[in-house]
Parts: sequence; structure tokens; C-alpha cells
Amino acid sequence: MAKSKGTPGRVRQLLSVYKLTIKKDKASLAWALLALALGVGFGISLAAFFGGGNVFSNTLFIISGSITGILAALIVMSRRAEQVAYSQIEGQPGAVGAVLSSSLRKNYTSSEMPVAVNPKTHDAVYRTVGQAGIVLIGEAPASTRVKSLVEDEKKKIARIAPGVPVHTIFATGDGVELHRLTKEIYKLKKQLNRAEVAVVRKRLDAIGSSLPIPKGIDPKKFRAPRR
Repeated sequence: MAKSKGTPGRVRQLLSVYKLTIKKDKASLAWALLALALGVGFGISLAAFFGGGNVFSNTLFIISGSITGILAALIVMSRRAEQVAYSQIEGQPGAVGAVLSSSLRKNYTSSEMPVAVNPKTHDAVYRTVGQAGIVLIGEAPASTRVKSLVEDEKKKIARIAPGVPVHTIFATGDGVELHRLTKEIYKLKKQLNRAEVAVVRKRLDAIGSSLPIPKGIDPKKFRAPRR
């Protein structure tokens, strides 16, 4: 009984997310309907070319195409919903930490809190570690403002983990958009194996920051829509 009660709740929650997405992103519904139409059209085309007049085969092709279209539409809506969610926190202190902690996977370990913060401007630097090496993400209105913080952090890493590849990404007004942040990290070339990643993580614990997260987004409360 608990399961049957929970399912409508999840569906209702999903529908409310999609309604909000359509409200904030007018084009999302059009793209979702296009994906649905393409799936149905694909099924009809298969029925026309390969059905051979067989009712069962034609029905099967059309149903398969419809299911494909529905799945495609859901994927489109989920991705647009994710972009809308990120756009709501874009530019706010702590937004990068929220994205890293809720969306970054594939054996990457990230800090929910920044490893360096400018207390006056709330510009911050976040760090994640994976097979690409160490990735530093600067969070500020402009990359020039947070560049010095990023460089200071690179110097610390060079002393603790010399030779480890260090990449920098600026999640700023003139840099990478928030909804593309995880994709930019995944695009980085893998250079370390799992054992090496584990060693690097242990070394970086030595320069772990006790700085509080800047006032803004709470990473533990923000969750991007699941696809």
C-alpha cells in the first residue's frame, strides 16, 4: 500500500517540475512535442515500409515508436528542467558547490564547500578530483576577479601533489554556464588511474579548507532534476 501511495506523489512532483519548466522555458514544450512526434512518425514509417499489411506488425511498430517518442520527450523535458533549475541559481554564491555535490559523478570527488573564498566579494574556488586530475572551479561574476584565488590554490597543490595535472574552469559571467559545468569536467582527458586518484585525494586532505560556504546556495538542499 505504501508503494501505491508513493507513486502518485512522485508523478505529481514530476508534473509540477515540468509545469514550472514550461512556465520558465516556453520552448521546452515545443521541443518535447517535436521529440514525441518524431518517435511516433518513426513508428508509422516502419509500419509503412516493413509492416507488409500485417495488422499485428503495424500495431507493434506504431506502439514501439510511440513509446520511443514518449521517452524522448521525457528526456528533453528533464534536460530543460535541469537548465531551468540551474538558471535559478546562476551567479549566486555557492551555486558551483550545489552543482558539484548534486550532479557530478563518474568517480569524481568534490568539496561541497569552497577551498578558498574572498570574504569581501564572496568569490570562491571549488575543487574536484578524478581521473583527469585536479579541477579547480572559480566562481565569481568575472574570471579576472577570481583568477588570483585560483592561482594561489594551484601553488598550494603544486607543493602538496607535484606533477599531478591541474585544470581550471571559470564558472563566471564570461566563462562556463552553470548547466554546462559537469560536461566541461567530463570532457577533460583521463590521466590518472584509480589508485593514483586515491593517493591524490589523501594528499589534498592536508590542505582541506575549514572556510564556511559563502552565503547563498546550500548544496545540501539543492538537487538538480533527475533524468
